[in-house]
Amino acid sequence: MIYADNAATSKMSEAAINTMVALMNENWGNASSLYSFGQNAKEILEKAREDIANVIGCKSTEIIFTSGGSEADNQAIRSAAAIGKANGKTHIISTAFEHHAVLHTLEKLKHEGFDITLLDVHSNGIIIPAEVEASINNNTCLVTIMYANNEIGTIQPIKEIGEICKKKNVLFHTDAVQAVGHIPINVNADNVDMLSASAHKFKGPKGVGFLYAKTGINLSNIIEGGAQERGKRAGTENTPGIAAAAVALKEANEKISENMERISKIRDRIIEGLSKIPHSALNGDPINRLPGNISFCFEGVEGESLLLLLDDKGICASSGSACTSGSLDPSHVLLAIGRVHDVAHGSLRLSIDETITENDADYIIRSVTETVEYLRSFSPLWKDLVSGKKRFIL
Repeated sequence: MIYADNAATSKMSEAAINTMVALMNENWGNASSLYSFGQNAKEILEKAREDIANVIGCKSTEIIFTSGGSEADNQAIRSAAAIGKANGKTHIISTAFEHHAVLHTLEKLKHEGFDITLLDVHSNGIIIPAEVEASINNNTCLVTIMYANNEIGTIQPIKEIGEICKKKNVLFHTDAVQAVGHIPINVNADNVDMLSASAHKFKGPKGVGFLYAKTGINLSNIIEGGAQERGKRAGTENTPGIAAAAVALKEANEKISENMERISKIRDRIIEGLSKIPHSALNGDPINRLPGNISFCFEGVEGESLLLLLDDKGICASSGSACTSGSLDPSHVLLAIGRVHDVAHGSLRLSIDETITENDADYIIRSVTETVEYLRSFSPLWKDLVSGKKRFIL
């Protein structure tokens, strides 16, 4: 099997697994307990918080542990909205290709009286900072823009956007779920006020994430109950999972330059090979993208059929289309960068890690090429395109 769907989830590292298992066996106490066994768990928890803070360049007191990126997104946006409303500001700026954890939260806030601006995304999948600045007004309380897109992998000019927000005295949140552990991030250098991350995207366990919130930001509680996480996130902390997440992130950060170089070379090899397929197109900027992201559209092909046939060939991938989750609509991300419906339906996302070899890459290229040709051979749409009844778009 060739696993090329790391943007969906990644395999836990051996170090993370060993850490988690050892703690479940030996240090499974409640970190809120006063006796020494509980305080041992507390020390482990705080060490993990410190290690994560060191990776992203913040104070350990600025890290709140969550169940994952979606919860962190919700808490960040809800908190900024509450702060804004208390100061008479109810305008939020985001983009049309954010993760649904952001978009759905913003939609709810819209029904609560907030004015939401979703910036258009250009064909290369990059947000222009000047357009962010032009959208900020005296009523703006938050800008929330993802660090790197989960489908097309494009990396946004976060530092420049952060500088604008800082100058305008507007809170800036970034959903960095796809970026943390894969590219270098420093929240202070990037002028970020809040950042969301999820451990299972960087070889940590599922069900663990964190929210960075700059000192002075008054977070609103999403989960009420106990006084854990400085009273900002109730519930007994998952100490083994959190410790494993910290180990995974620290390990990823130590190898980040080496992995970026290796993975980018394999990524570019695959992009070059798939670009030779007639009437295909890479989605997003070819250079300013995550090291492991490869996103393509193939005209005259249904993405779901492509995935199933690739699975038969032992390749795990995903489609940019939301059809795989029960919707007949194509990906909102692909539509946002200007792909028409017929083309957006024929999408493929490969997200690779450092374990993919050149031989694996060549097998992926060969398999995708053969499968696209096979699917087109009996596609009515493809026949209409070839015969001239319909015009090619790609």
